[in-house]
Amino acid sequence: MELESVPGVGAKTAAALRELEEPERALREGDVATLAKAPGVSEGRAARIARAAIRAEHDDPGGFPATDRAREIYRSALDLLEERTVTDYAAKRLETLYPSGEPGRIREVRAFAREAMDREPTEAVLDALGDVEPLTEPGDVRVRDRCLATSDAERYAEAKEAIPEVSVEVVDDARQVGELARSYATVVVLDEAFSGVDVEGDVRVEPDALENPADVVPERPLAFFARNRDRLRAAARVHRAADLEPPCDLDTLEGALERLDEEGGVRDDDELDRLTTAVDDLDAAVSTAESVANDHLREAIEERDVTIEGTDLLSLVERGAGVDSLLSRELSDEYAAAVGKARDHLVDALELEDTESIARRAFPDEPTYPVEREEDVVSRLREELTTARDRRAARLKRDLADDLAGLREDAEALVDAALELDVELAISRFARDFECAMPAVSGVSDDEAAAEPVEGFAVEGGRSPLLDVPFDEVEPVDYRVDGVALLSGVNSGGKTSTLDLVGLVTTLAHMGLPVPAEDARIERVRELHYHAKTQGTLDAGAFESTLRQFGDLVTGVDDAGEGGGDVAAADGGEASDAGVMVLVDELESITEPGAAATIIAGILEALAERDATAVFVSHLAGDVIDAADADLTVDGIQAEGLEDGELRVNRSPVKGTLARSTPELIVEKLADGDAASDEDAAFYGDLLEKF
Repeated sequence: MELESVPGVGAKTAAALRELEEPERALREGDVATLAKAPGVSEGRAARIARAAIRAEHDDPGGFPATDRAREIYRSALDLLEERTVTDYAAKRLETLYPSGEPGRIREVRAFAREAMDREPTEAVLDALGDVEPLTEPGDVRVRDRCLATSDAERYAEAKEAIPEVSVEVVDDARQVGELARSYATVVVLDEAFSGVDVEGDVRVEPDALENPADVVPERPLAFFARNRDRLRAAARVHRAADLEPPCDLDTLEGALERLDEEGGVRDDDELDRLTTAVDDLDAAVSTAESVANDHLREAIEERDVTIEGTDLLSLVERGAGVDSLLSRELSDEYAAAVGKARDHLVDALELEDTESIARRAFPDEPTYPVEREEDVVSRLREELTTARDRRAARLKRDLADDLAGLREDAEALVDAALELDVELAISRFARDFECAMPAVSGVSDDEAAAEPVEGFAVEGGRSPLLDVPFDEVEPVDYRVDGVALLSGVNSGGKTSTLDLVGLVTTLAHMGLPVPAEDARIERVRELHYHAKTQGTLDAGAFESTLRQFGDLVTGVDDAGEGGGDVAAADGGEASDAGVMVLVDELESITEPGAAATIIAGILEALAERDATAVFVSHLAGDVIDAADADLTVDGIQAEGLEDGELRVNRSPVKGTLARSTPELIVEKLADGDAASDEDAAFYGDLLEKF
């Protein structure tokens, strides 16, 4: 599939998609998660691109919902599905589903939906899905404790591009490598010529380092897993709760993630924790050690009486000696004890091991008061501890990165599977919530009986979830139409809701999805024209425009019939000879009743001649029949009577029967015994005969 051949994909978007490993596959499969990984492509944009690509793959011209009301029905269907998703991804992914007249596309989604309907949406799975999101790439990783070194300018440029996370330095000899080793915890030399170089520090000669960047910068893979740690854990919980077959061993993955902290470092290593704490607490520990020594000396001085002969004092003054000399002569033992306590405190507080000898030189042997640190020794101690910490952290990171290196692809598959499960569960929940069944669609169904031709539509036990009442309170409807029909019925009897039900069932069936009915058989059509009730009489211009719309509709049906279908389906060149379905709600509202009946009759006659499927709701059904030059089918939603002032209605239209009006029922009730007198009863009887 040529990327720029997809409608809506320009050169800039195509360039972004080409950065993906398999953009063509992602487009064909509607893989929103993968498409959204392209630079600058959001999930919503990815869904639109995927939908366009799917249409192109099936040579689908689109336009199935051909009117505003038909598009509203489609949007309502999507909303019902998206309300049953847990993740934002699944809601966007469902946007790739659309009604189509192309058999190949309907079959494709039906296969997916059938598997989805078997999924069990348990609370444990839904709860785990709440923490699943598409994986994201971490921001720029910068590593300051190591560098690359080379003497070759071309190699230098390659290193800068291959491993931008670390500094790259130019060196000419071993002396310069040694200088780098004093500034960095680790130096990776890229030139074979430096093999065997003898310098102090962690210097590694690795000519092939650029081929394995993760060995030099394990932070690169670790940052990915650290950034997505919670999402991966949630995806693992989803797999366990849903009993999905994972792409990798979950215990191994979770064990590795447990060793990783939020910043991409390694957790739960006692030695690294000791070194990290020592670096962080060094200044505080040295200050406390100073206090320990000085407190000891102060107490010793306060407890002792020191007597100095005059000749001794004069001698000390003549030599320029001060308190230090006095301490050395009179309190040397106490000073040694004080410094010993300071050194012990520093070693114990920081739990020093290899660097203990350096730490003990942090306080001088020569007596002084107050006791103060040797700054150069403390700096050396800090450097040694920092280097040891960084080297251990780097080694642990390399080890952990090695464990995770082969799991990147599996981790992505793990999350993608969890997100796709949410899409399936949304369909399953929709089917369960609205007691849906997979409809038979002529020519595209997946079993022999259902694949037989279907004329018009037949819905059994259909209940519309679009009504503003709890679904379990919706009365089931049976309705079938083969050809064209007038639908009559009392006010508030359910005519419009029946049209909505037919429109929804037709739309869902052509999306390849289950429908809210016990059973349904739908003729495949290429377009759904649903004209909602117009509010108020139209002026002359609007009336003319409306008639033109119906003229174009009738002509379009005729052209499709004569051509035998000029839209080729994707699978095997199968001709899309589907017609159209027309649903119209009270067209008479656009003009005067007399003219409206004539217009409706003419439109129905034209559609009947062209073998279209159509249902027109009208209060003028009797007048339309009188105005028609051909036999028209009229169905009625029958009011069965009045009970406590409320209509009792059979919501399923009765074939071939004109529904009685509410006024007729009221007059009948009065004529049958609710009249105040015999004279009134006779009056109501005469009125009843006129209906």
